[in-house]
Amino acid sequence: MQRLDGGAAVPGALAGAIVALGNFDGFHLGHQAVVARAVERARAEGRPALVATFDPHPVRHFRPETAPFRLTTLDQRARLFAAAGADGMVVFQFDAALAALPAEVFIAERLIGALKVGGVVTGEDFTFGHAKSGNIATLRAAGDRAGFSAETVGAVLLDGEPVSSTRIRAALRGGDPRGAARLLTRPFSIEGIVQHGDKLGRTIGYPTANLDMGPYLRPAYGIYAVRGRLADGRVLKGAANLGVRPTFDPPKELLEPYFFDFAGDLYGQLVEVELIEWLRAEAKFDSLDALVAQMNLDCARARELLAG
Repeated sequence: MQRLDGGAAVPGALAGAIVALGNFDGFHLGHQAVVARAVERARAEGRPALVATFDPHPVRHFRPETAPFRLTTLDQRARLFAAAGADGMVVFQFDAALAALPAEVFIAERLIGALKVGGVVTGEDFTFGHAKSGNIATLRAAGDRAGFSAETVGAVLLDGEPVSSTRIRAALRGGDPRGAARLLTRPFSIEGIVQHGDKLGRTIGYPTANLDMGPYLRPAYGIYAVRGRLADGRVLKGAANLGVRPTFDPPKELLEPYFFDFAGDLYGQLVEVELIEWLRAEAKFDSLDALVAQMNLDCARARELLAG
């Protein structure tokens, strides 16, 4: 699947595509429905299917002081879009210039001029353009004039409420990764390069792979049952501390998975860690012996959960 710059001309083979347009952070059930409709239409009409997303998220541009909140990285989204059947991912760089574009200019320059769209599919509440001046009515009117179609997909309900990134973030902050996974259709995962740490874990029999949290949302701090996915396709089971390690000084925010029955060197490797179950909150222990005793219990519980 190709990754395209939303400000450049689309390759000829992908011109005339049906484009799913939105932020798609998380790529949850609702987002999947929008992309599925775009892919369905593209296949029926013999056109390419593209998914267009914005990076950074508009919230980060308008409110840079906002705490980290992302549910996926661009690389994760690219894999998810490809698995959903898209032929390409279009990335609109969200900066001051894009934020200032009137809705009609965005359509004329980016959708028609650069992408040469054959059709657009969005969620029913999607807005775009300077001061959110554009919506589906704007798209439809422009499409009538320029010869492309525009349609929306309604909200997807789960447990009687619309699926949304807001619900997912609330579940994760509340220590409910399984609830978030139902909305996402997969576990929430954090991907990063394993970095060198203080190497304290190996001295107590629990060597960990340390990952920086980067732009990701901060789920509830605590101990989790996790699965790790390596770049070579291997899947590892483990337990992880996500937080600031209150037993050690100075506090340092990390995701620290310990993978069961694994003795390889992961430094410098890309690892994706899926949060499966929240086991307990972080705690400060008076001694390393007390910490290790609790870690033994945590790992036993994680093994039991992951075996099921």
